[in-house]
Amino acid sequence: MVQAEPVTITGSLDNRFTDNARRVSTNEQSDLETRVGVSFQHVKDPGRCNSNLNGRVGYGYWLDDTFDPELYTDAGFQGSCELAHGLDWTLSDRLSDVSQDTRRPDVPDNTTRKNVFTTGPRYTLFLTQRDQLQFSLQYQNTEFEEPEQTDSDRVIGSAAWNHLFSSTLTAGLSASANQAELDTGVEIDRNTASITFAKSWSTTDLEGSLGVSEIETKFGSGSQKSDALVGDLSINREINPSADFFFTVSRELTDQTSDFDFQFGDFEFNLSETEAVEVTALSTGIQKLFSDGSTVSAGISASRSDYLTSEIKEDRVGLNLLGNRPLNSRISLTSSLRLNYLTFEEDDSEDSIVAFDVGVSYTLSRDLGLNARLGHERRSSDVSSREYQENWLLVGLSYRFL
Repeated sequence: MVQAEPVTITGSLDNRFTDNARRVSTNEQSDLETRVGVSFQHVKDPGRCNSNLNGRVGYGYWLDDTFDPELYTDAGFQGSCELAHGLDWTLSDRLSDVSQDTRRPDVPDNTTRKNVFTTGPRYTLFLTQRDQLQFSLQYQNTEFEEPEQTDSDRVIGSAAWNHLFSSTLTAGLSASANQAELDTGVEIDRNTASITFAKSWSTTDLEGSLGVSEIETKFGSGSQKSDALVGDLSINREINPSADFFFTVSRELTDQTSDFDFQFGDFEFNLSETEAVEVTALSTGIQKLFSDGSTVSAGISASRSDYLTSEIKEDRVGLNLLGNRPLNSRISLTSSLRLNYLTFEEDDSEDSIVAFDVGVSYTLSRDLGLNARLGHERRSSDVSSREYQENWLLVGLSYRFL
């Protein structure tokens, strides 16, 4: 029998006052942004066709016209349908706001909307009870809202063999060919061969890959090739019934029009730079639930972007702390702290960002909630024009329709 989770739809109305809307070092301007948003979620599984839809869409208006009215998006869809035994057709779409230049602050005139659409068949052939072959062919289209950003079309073909050594250990081989054509006329071809593995214990899951990759960028009559050792590793461990630990690391040859930044949420491409890039990204953290209902999570992230055609390198290290403490059945206190350290080899500069906020949420009824938050953000830099300070206050209302 096919089952599906009920559709969840929640509306929100937020008013956020800031004393430095543009996040600039001089001539600060205060403003009030009113943002109306809708968040949604729906899962259909199991069945012949399965899908997962979730996201948030909002519209923001600035009282003193510091920025034009803005549409905010962060939504994703994943789905697959069984066409025949072993043959599936997959489809996914990811829409999100991303930064254009990582050296500038995260404000509306430094963001663009990125949409990555992927679809294609996947065929699984069971050779034995322990061995299977899987083939897939995907078409992927990436588009940015800003016309000066680079769009692309790509075809991705892959083949993999997996062997079940035991009920808890699987390993195999995989190969993929990725051919992208950018609207600038540049072509980027990437070929990768890897060993894959997955192992599970009673409280720990481990999976990853290790291989080699070659990327070739063709522009006009010229071309440039690069190769590297690539792979990824993911560990999820239940420390005890109230605490979980995770660790993820990845190294990949890719380009700005890929979906790597959606897969690795703490990473940001610098869209003002060249196309081919070698990315190393890491994320680790812990989540803890206490007996009084309080929760604490701590995470560390790091990434390096090596833009191959220009040899520009950017590094980012970050620390995130989040806490939530319920005072009673209706009132909860929240707090967060974010530290980021960035280095830019192009101009030999270093930036540091410190941001923190405290808030309170009040449940008026089963569907209606009120929240308020007060925050501060400061950026220090070797380049004085990138420095800023911002204080802000947010008051919001949310209502669950479904």
